[in-house]
Amino acid sequence: MAAGAGLELVQVTKQYGHVTAVDAINLRIPAGSYCCLLGPSGCGKTSTLRMIAGHESVTSGDIIVGARNVTDLAPAQRGTAMMFQSYALFPHLSVIDNVAFALKMKGTPKATRHAEARKLLELVDMRAYEARLPAQLSGGQQQRVALARALITSPQILLLDEPLSALDPFLRLRMRAELKRLQRELGLTFIHVTHGQDEAMALSDLVVLMNGGRIEQQGTPREIFNHPRTEFAAKFIGGHNVINLGGESVAVRVDRMAVKKQTDAVDGPSVAGVISKIEYQGTYVLIAVTPDGGGEISVQIGEADLDRANYEIGERVRVTWNPAFASPLSPRPAATVPSPELVA
Repeated sequence: MAAGAGLELVQVTKQYGHVTAVDAINLRIPAGSYCCLLGPSGCGKTSTLRMIAGHESVTSGDIIVGARNVTDLAPAQRGTAMMFQSYALFPHLSVIDNVAFALKMKGTPKATRHAEARKLLELVDMRAYEARLPAQLSGGQQQRVALARALITSPQILLLDEPLSALDPFLRLRMRAELKRLQRELGLTFIHVTHGQDEAMALSDLVVLMNGGRIEQQGTPREIFNHPRTEFAAKFIGGHNVINLGGESVAVRVDRMAVKKQTDAVDGPSVAGVISKIEYQGTYVLIAVTPDGGGEISVQIGEADLDRANYEIGERVRVTWNPAFASPLSPRPAATVPSPELVA
């Protein structure tokens, strides 16, 4: 298996007629890392992945894999492999022949390509199913076969287009752990498209949050969650309240806020309102407060705190927080400047 390669996108743009799907993005993904392109439908993440794979042409900009500019190369010449959302297995071929198909197209003898396919089926724990057809497999098993098929070309970068979306919640969690394990063991660079915040947080070394064809914010999962930079980032990642006080907008995590009785002393910024919801979530209680100016603020407290204070729906309270835990929010960032060493 080839070692992972780094990836760099330089001012990469994709236009479909007059519509700009990807708007001059710049991104550097270190070799051997797990990167998730995260964002809502239509944000440009899948178009970006398809341009990296070579399945979509680049309107302008450059794609660098390792030290090679692959912008104009065919998909098979890039050192990348794509695992599609639908898995795209050939229904008439057995598992082993599905996995070995790319080697067959290269003219590799049957015995050799089957030997390589069996190694990968062993890796994904599917060796016992090599004679079955795809229709005889579960969704999770089909995913493992698709993964083995993508790996047989020894790519430096594996591209995954929402690979867990077709699985039920329990299997999704299990396969999420499997993907991370394989990525670490193989040392490859994984680039994974998802609209699931939990998925991106659990898997990524690098989260790239996209919005409207541009990169809204990028960083480690902890950086993105603890320090969102824009209102969109705070709301999409979740677990935050966006609060406007005196013309300044800040994001505060719901678990770093407190609810105070009207008679309690409040030290720090606060917002008055009425409790509109109290939801028991097992390990915590979520209280929703509707401020006097409208909107909703969520506060996560412990079950014991709820019992002690005996909060009730309709009760007037104050919501407060430590200013040290507030992340100032900026307007949407402008397009980033390309790396100087790659601009000629």
